[in-house]
Amino acid sequence: MSNTDKQFVTITINDKEIEAVPGSMLIDVADKSDIHIPRFCYHKKLSVAANCRMCLVDVEKAPKPLPACATPVNEGMVVWTKSERALTAQKDTMEFLLINHPLDCPICDQGGECELQDLSMEFGSGTSNFHEMKRVVVDKDIGELVATEMTRCIQCTRCVRFGEEIAGMREMGATGRGDRMEIGTFVEKSLDSEISGNIIDICPVGALTAKPSRYHSRAWEMMQTPSIASHDCVGSNVKLHTFKKKLVRVIAAENEDINECWISDRDRFSYQGVYADDRVEKPMIKYNGIWKEVDWSTALDRTVEKLTEVSAKDIAVLASARATLEELYLLQKSMRSIGVANIDHRLRQVDFNDQESSGAYPSLGMKIADIENLDSILLVGSNVRKEQPMINQRIRKAALNGAKIMCVNPLELDFNYDVDAQRVSNPVEMIKTLAIIAKASYILSKTEIPAGLNDLFTSVRLNKADKVFAENLIASKNSAVFLGSISMQHPGYSTLRALSKAIAGNTGSTLAYLSGASNSAGAWLAGVVPHQKEAGQKADIIGKNAGEMLSKTKKVYMLLDLELERDSDNPQQAKAAMNQADTIIAVTPYANKTLLSLADIILPSAAYAETSGTYVNAEGTWQSFKAAAKSYGEARPAWKILRVLGNKLDVKGFDYVSSKDVRNELQGLCENVNNENPVSVEGIYTKLDDVTSQSLYRIGNVGEFSGDSLVRRATALQKSNPEQNAVQLNAKQAALLGLKDLPTVDNEHAEKEVMVDVKQGEVVVSMPLLINDNIPDKCALLASGTKSSSLLGSAFGEIEITA
Repeated sequence: MSNTDKQFVTITINDKEIEAVPGSMLIDVADKSDIHIPRFCYHKKLSVAANCRMCLVDVEKAPKPLPACATPVNEGMVVWTKSERALTAQKDTMEFLLINHPLDCPICDQGGECELQDLSMEFGSGTSNFHEMKRVVVDKDIGELVATEMTRCIQCTRCVRFGEEIAGMREMGATGRGDRMEIGTFVEKSLDSEISGNIIDICPVGALTAKPSRYHSRAWEMMQTPSIASHDCVGSNVKLHTFKKKLVRVIAAENEDINECWISDRDRFSYQGVYADDRVEKPMIKYNGIWKEVDWSTALDRTVEKLTEVSAKDIAVLASARATLEELYLLQKSMRSIGVANIDHRLRQVDFNDQESSGAYPSLGMKIADIENLDSILLVGSNVRKEQPMINQRIRKAALNGAKIMCVNPLELDFNYDVDAQRVSNPVEMIKTLAIIAKASYILSKTEIPAGLNDLFTSVRLNKADKVFAENLIASKNSAVFLGSISMQHPGYSTLRALSKAIAGNTGSTLAYLSGASNSAGAWLAGVVPHQKEAGQKADIIGKNAGEMLSKTKKVYMLLDLELERDSDNPQQAKAAMNQADTIIAVTPYANKTLLSLADIILPSAAYAETSGTYVNAEGTWQSFKAAAKSYGEARPAWKILRVLGNKLDVKGFDYVSSKDVRNELQGLCENVNNENPVSVEGIYTKLDDVTSQSLYRIGNVGEFSGDSLVRRATALQKSNPEQNAVQLNAKQAALLGLKDLPTVDNEHAEKEVMVDVKQGEVVVSMPLLINDNIPDKCALLASGTKSSSLLGSAFGEIEITA
């Protein structure tokens, strides 16, 4: 495109002519042309601060060197980055930066990958003109995740700007002036953002480092392997760092289409769980109640024996949606080959009424990167900030661009952006709340209301505030309705889904699914559901869903990477089913006390980072990764275990050499997958019983750090979020129990801990009580997947609390 159309200007950098967009910053233009300009405070995702002055360059006709990060380009500009004037300015800046910096590179965790260290070699002097005392900054404890050595800080303010502009929480700030300025928290407190660990990556010096991996190894001793995060449906790209083939650190990898250059704290620090105390080292079989370690051949022969000595209809196969695509495909392929139809991964779901119209897999219906371009967003049953932090970052961008954000949830949630409309209804009333919005969407779009919704709509009444939800969606050119993990756990999920589909259809919005696990879409495509085989093909025999498998005991349970008492909706029901089963076969990296007491055969599988495989994220992107760390003991990748098991079961077509062979086979089958998911609203209305006066209704969405076996074993994450192990009520509800002056979820240093008894079913558990006024009346928040909740019942249902 020519310059005459004014869309580009021509500038010259180091005698090289470059076309650039008018107004863009000089440092960006140079980067795109592979011309390096040194910098500290500049970061492409943050606002311009121009306070480090390291990027000073020589601009023709300018009276003094100019900062490249804050200098916009214009027609005819001539710049030198290596001239004598530019180099002198950069060296002078470096001398000032090093005045107070401690000479502790040999013990600094950043040594070997430090930007200051690198640039000081190029621009630093061999001698110092500064002979006064260096300043010293007293460090503050800011939590279990980030270690501080603020004497090393060069006040680039990247961490401050990250908190305000990206995390939406200004947790770090500056006090003092000049060389007495200090970066830190205003009062001593921990960092609470779900993405706080990113300040480690963007810190150019050793002031902020990862506390869990501190002093484990030096940067040049570690091997780096690209991989995919394993905790939510985003599929964030990460880099795994290993030392002597042991995983020691995880950092963010850049992928602008998915996670940009950020990752969640859960993805960054969960690696600690790989080397938990209860890792299984060798295959084990229980003989007369006593566990004995055996070789692989013996263990697999015993597994085949147990699978073939009972009828196929008496076998239940349950898998984690964190397992790889290859593992899930081989599991269902081998089990269906011997006639087993009871196969499922939806352990936390309780309402399966509409599974026949669910489509091939739960899809976002758009690219992740396109979320930030939406004009209106309705979140239904979604704590997206904690469940899918990188999706939340895209929604935050949309909100900052002026998008209308609305939500319907069973409790009031804290978002890091403005919410235009929010409806908080207890789980019983949540269906009616969404029905009101759906009714408004039919009326405003002048669409005929289906007969199946007449009874539901008759019971709800519209008001002006309720119409705002539908009006915003209709007025937008690009809108979406997000159905979150809370909705999928809800006992009226099929109704919530149908109403959400109706709202999306009437308002021209996209219906997007935010599934909870990293490979939920892959589990569907691999055929780990009772009504579908791989690639969405209808199953020859429709098996039992996860709820039916656990409510009516089967003789044999085959488990893949599961802890049923913490991964299922109803732990009491799950443990009862396990107790009554004849045989439990577990393919798992871990064996906790519950599994050891219930299982009969344990086949140790490789943990995260020890296996290769593929995840399919919410937008439908297939992302493969390789093993980075050595397997623990005699543990083997689960896909290899299942391949050999298929051979021993005489299943045809199990001659795979690598996980890539398995992936390619399934990928070929999925080339023409039809993911249309028509939802009928006829006869699916779910009526929930009102809560009795003696009880509370439990809201049991999965805790931020309790969603899977790996993150539950990450000690730093568990210590950083103790409130997920408590039961939470609002102050009014607590007063009815005769309790006052209680610690709140915001009071981290409360001296007084109040214990209460929580009863669900026939089990009573004692746990701490916290006050959270975001919870509606007659409700209690008690997260699923925690140690305490693993003794209780369904995530949504009646509970009793006594002081």
